Amino acid sequence: MSSLFNVPVSEVESSQIIKKSRFITHLLPVADREQAFLQIEQLRQRYPDARHHCWAFIAGAPDDTQVLGFSDDGEPNGTAGKPILAQLQGSGLGYVLAVVVRYFGGIKLGTGGLVRAYGSSVAQALAIVQKTPYIAKTILSMQFGFDALGEVNQLFTRFNASQQSIEYNEGVCVRVELPAQSAEQFMQALTNACRGQIEFNVQLQDKG
Repeated sequence: MSSLFNVPVSEVESSQIIKKSRFITHLLPVADREQAFLQIEQLRQRYPDARHHCWAFIAGAPDDTQVLGFSDDGEPNGTAGKPILAQLQGSGLGYVLAVVVRYFGGIKLGTGGLVRAYGSSVAQALAIVQKTPYIAKTILSMQFGFDALGEVNQLFTRFNASQQSIEYNEGVCVRVELPAQSAEQFMQALTNACRGQIEFNVQLQDKG
């Protein structure tokens, strides 16, 4: 699985009218399949009177075939979901969802026309979306003594570790997120700073 790819920075919206049918495209980042389905449902609720809510997503790396999904949502088989997915795959983006909402204008487009309409709608959104390189993350929990807190904080800064939570009990319990590629070196540096008196729990790896 490739680790060198881009993801959308934020949601974009575009629209076009083809033979009186209006196609509204929402292109947005998603963390996983569950979030993708949640976003699809929210857009259904946002456009309750639309004839079709067709979609496709890549909820992971763009070359991971286990994280793909698509739907024609009532359009003829193969005329909406697959063209949307093809555009996403051609873009090289990962962790991305595209939903194309169609308000039927009364003129049938035919299967070829639908394929072109849904494909071009997503291409239009892809042309304006901002992209950023994907960085795999590790979420790490740790517990150490109070006397090491100063050195540990310096290591957080050095390794670009973002503090998620902190608790003070018998010792210091901290949860951080950092680039996965730095995790092993980070843990070794922490172990040295705490003279071995530290406990780790790797909770989540390779999450963008």
